[in-house]
Amino acid sequence: MAASALVREGCTRATGVSEVTLMFDNRLTRRLGIDWPVMQAPIGSATAPALAAAVSNAGALGSLALTWRSLEEAAAVIAATQRLTSRPFAVNVVLAWPQEARVALALGAGVRIIWTFWGDPAPYVPLVHGAGGLLLHSVGSATEAQSAAAAGVDVLVAQGVEAGGHVRGTTPRSALLAAVLQIAPPIPVVAAGGLADAADVAAVLAAGAGAACLGTRFVCAREASVAPIYQQQILAAGPGATVLTRLFDKGWPDAPHRVLRNSTVRLWEAAGSPPPGRRPGEHDRVATDAAGRPIERYSDTIPAPGVLGDLEALALYAGEGAARIDRISSAAEIVRDLTRPLRGADAV
Repeated sequence: MAASALVREGCTRATGVSEVTLMFDNRLTRRLGIDWPVMQAPIGSATAPALAAAVSNAGALGSLALTWRSLEEAAAVIAATQRLTSRPFAVNVVLAWPQEARVALALGAGVRIIWTFWGDPAPYVPLVHGAGGLLLHSVGSATEAQSAAAAGVDVLVAQGVEAGGHVRGTTPRSALLAAVLQIAPPIPVVAAGGLADAADVAAVLAAGAGAACLGTRFVCAREASVAPIYQQQILAAGPGATVLTRLFDKGWPDAPHRVLRNSTVRLWEAAGSPPPGRRPGEHDRVATDAAGRPIERYSDTIPAPGVLGDLEALALYAGEGAARIDRISSAAEIVRDLTRPLRGADAV
């Protein structure tokens, strides 16, 4: 069966998916050890044991972002997540920096799903496979997908340009998904970028994706490690509220990312969008972190718990699907809502 989703007649008035109830081909979910074809994107420091565990306990795939955590911190959050769930979860690392130590630590702790991004996954394939694990890799282009497939990754995550946070490519999700599906048919493909609700999940499954990956929706989970103002700004976002930019570059230079258009973005745009070094308020200290360290304007830091100051001016990563997010919910409620079309008559 080539496609990842089938349809049958059913009632889906609760989800907005018209006239069909989706049934999914569960080859990918079996490999990942999950019940539902939904994945929580590795949303940087917004990830936390409580969020990853709650998503996994709900039958989807939770994830932890380890890139900016020390080895000690990484070990602690993995152990905390394992205390909260016996279900599989993924750990994510960004390959713009060497990550062998973090990957080895995660595998040594018993994690068997490693998720990489923004670099060459080839050196990590034997490490992960040697431990009996699966390697997922996020790609932003068909060329990148071809290289990852040739390297031997187990799952490709096709990230469309609509995604929030750091964005690898420039291709819209639907076109990228179609292209990546043609590259290596035996390799499952996950769709990511701008997804927010059950209708989005149903659409990408019907288009052939093995699962849907959502980030901004899970930023608005009660368990997410973010300040309330961040979630409130997402809820207030309308169509066109996000911008793809390189503006919040202190900490990760020259990496495109999608954010909400906030006061910092508007200040920069009003000045004519000058380059780094000539931006207004370049050295403004707009906030302090939980340890009291200053956070300058244009930092890649998000409004996290314990951060104090002008939180609205910080990086508010969000995808184009933000306009369709209208409430804060528990992670379990989010998974249930996203998979309602897959649950049949019991979900209506």
